[in-house]
Amino acid sequence: MTESPQIDRSVIRPIAICVFRRDGQVLVGEGSDTARGERFHRPVGGSLWFGETSLETVMRELREELGVDIHAPRLFGVLESIFTCEGQPSHEIVFVYEAEFADRRLYEREMLRGCESCGNAFAAVWRDLRAGSDKLPPLFPHGLAELLERQSGPEGEGQPRTGPEPR
Repeated sequence: MTESPQIDRSVIRPIAICVFRRDGQVLVGEGSDTARGERFHRPVGGSLWFGETSLETVMRELREELGVDIHAPRLFGVLESIFTCEGQPSHEIVFVYEAEFADRRLYEREMLRGCESCGNAFAAVWRDLRAGSDKLPPLFPHGLAELLERQSGPEGEGQPRTGPEPR
C-alpha cells in the first residue's frame, strides 16, 4: 500500500476503509512512505468516487483490492486525518466501516494478497491490537486505535470476531 502518485493532495480527500476483527486483531494493509523510509499499517479501502456513497466505496475497494465480498457492514466512525505522506501534506476525511467477510474461511488465513488500482501489490495481515505499538509500524489514520478501543465494549458490540463459524 504505497500512496498513488496521481492523488491530488491540494484538496481534501474523502476515503472509506473497512475494519475486520479476529480474536483481538484487525486486518491491515502493509504500506510504506518512501520519502520517510517508514512502514505503516492501515485497514483496506480507498477514495470515494463522485456520486458514490462511502458504503459503496468500501464494498468496491475490497472487491477490487482483495477480491472479497463483505457481510453486515456498518459505519463505525468518521475520522479527520491531516498528515504528510511522500513528502506532501495531505488531508483526508475517513469513513471507518466494520464488516465481516462473506467467506468465513478468510479468517483462517494469516495473510491476504492485494493489488491497488495503480497496480501496486500489498499484503493484508492481522495486527494484534494487544501488542505494544512500539513494536509495530504506526496504525493509520491517526485516531483509529482509540476509536477501536472505545468501540470494544463489554456488551459485545464491536467485540473482536472469533473467526470462522463452527461447521
